[in-house]
Amino acid sequence: MRRVFSILFILLTFTTAHAQVQVEQVIDSVQIFIGQQVNMALSVTAPRGAKIVFPKFQKGHYLVPGVEIIDTRIDSANVDGLLRTSQIYTLTSFDEHLYPLPALKVKVNGKQYQGATLALKVLTVDVDTVHPNQFYPPKSVQDNPFLASEWTLPFLFSVLLLIVCVATVYLLVRLKQNKPIIAHVRIVRHIPAHQVALDSIEKIKVGKLTAAENQKVYYTQLTDILRQYIQKRFGFSAMEMTSSEIIYNLRQAGDQKMIDELKELFQTADLVKFAKYSTLINENDLNLVNAVNFIDQTKQDQQPTEERIVPELSLDEQKTQKNRITIKVLLSISAVLIICIMLAIFWYLYQILG
Repeated sequence: MRRVFSILFILLTFTTAHAQVQVEQVIDSVQIFIGQQVNMALSVTAPRGAKIVFPKFQKGHYLVPGVEIIDTRIDSANVDGLLRTSQIYTLTSFDEHLYPLPALKVKVNGKQYQGATLALKVLTVDVDTVHPNQFYPPKSVQDNPFLASEWTLPFLFSVLLLIVCVATVYLLVRLKQNKPIIAHVRIVRHIPAHQVALDSIEKIKVGKLTAAENQKVYYTQLTDILRQYIQKRFGFSAMEMTSSEIIYNLRQAGDQKMIDELKELFQTADLVKFAKYSTLINENDLNLVNAVNFIDQTKQDQQPTEERIVPELSLDEQKTQKNRITIKVLLSISAVLIICIMLAIFWYLYQILG
């Protein structure tokens, strides 16, 4: 008896669940004209959570030959505690015919259901063939008269535009052939000689030129920095003098001890550059320190200054500058004329052709 009741309960539950699933296939209208659209809905009413699989159709495909699917969408609504899900197909046709629409199949929780077979009648527009005189053929292309007076002003403006363009090109060539005149005010920053020298020595330190394989380059740069500093500081041409000549001139105004150290530095540099003498790293560092000390002992108390330099023009350059200014003014006027003439031409053409 328990088995019988269990089987009856299962059958009753299955029948109830099956009764809750309803499939309906309807169409908005069974009759349309060629090119009109109609909606066909495949609706499934089932409990919430039911897995529903609708038939898939791509846009542009045909439901049946002659009936095209142009759009699909899904809609849903609550009906008496159940969920009603609808797949809506937008259909159209361009051939007069009575089309049978097949019953679409849908799966609910793995079980297949089927809608209803429908029909769609496509009609054409009635044409009165008894009275053909009521229909007129398309009009032919009209031959509008050509009036020269309408095109006179655009033609004259076009000629004027051509003349102005030629004059502009001529002025540009004239402007390009003249030598440019630099009349910009320059701001020159003057840095004290000792600051320039110390900055250059710092670059030598960063460049690590005290290694044995770079001794010639190291002493060449170091002595050049000192020569430039001495020339700017003491006012004689140290860049063109020998080491002994530089020392001789420095003895006139300087500490004897500092000059002796500088003399030793120049002698070492001459040996390295011309006699292939090899120094020790400590000796290189000592010479570098002596150079820095010499600069610190002899530097002047100066601050960086800025000088405003305004170039002076000769009479010929002033005349050339005036000519260039005149040409530039004429070019500006030509550019404005070109723009105005082009706008006028476009406006007249718009009036004639519009």
